[in-house]
Amino acid sequence: MAEPRLPRLITTQADLDEGCAHLASVCPVWARVLPQLGPLPLRRRDDGFAAIAHAIVGQQISVAAAGAIWARMETAGLTAEAAMRGASDEDLRAAGLSRPKQRYLRAIAGAGLDWPGLRAMPDDQALAALVALPGVGVWTAEIYLKFALGRADVLAAGDLALQEAARTLYDLPARPGPAALRALAEPWQPWRAVAARGLWAYYRLAKGREGTI
Repeated sequence: MAEPRLPRLITTQADLDEGCAHLASVCPVWARVLPQLGPLPLRRRDDGFAAIAHAIVGQQISVAAAGAIWARMETAGLTAEAAMRGASDEDLRAAGLSRPKQRYLRAIAGAGLDWPGLRAMPDDQALAALVALPGVGVWTAEIYLKFALGRADVLAAGDLALQEAARTLYDLPARPGPAALRALAEPWQPWRAVAARGLWAYYRLAKGREGTI
């Protein structure tokens, strides 16, 4: 049996440019808006425990609050698995982590997940491996796939900023839920991660604040 074909990756600005060209070719709204957004950011980060920890820190709080907590974690040396396993409750409280996030991060640090092994998995398999971890839902797993693994066709449709940006961009009567946003995004394949970057950039332009970690 043939090995499953790995998905396209976003590793350079040229990949983003190719994705933008696709979006503009399939949708006149994107063709009109993309030139206003300027170059979209890669937003890539090294994969591994620190990347999933960064995503968990950003769950359900503002970008500014997440950035402040992450900065304290970096200063305290709490972004590595071994450090997280050995951290005290006081260490984690001092960094600003809530009790549920303390519990999640400790459990993930002790789970022994083969982080490099995720690189060789198709999107659905990598997603399943991540959501099996404590505290990791679909949004967190898709953020990891998008920014740590560079997967080109991962949307993160549960993201509220993406939903609100789509509502404004497409002049929709209401903010689309995850299912509706996924349906809207069908023509954007196989570059939905580029579209997500575009929606976050549009959100920043329209709302004057960041929409993602």
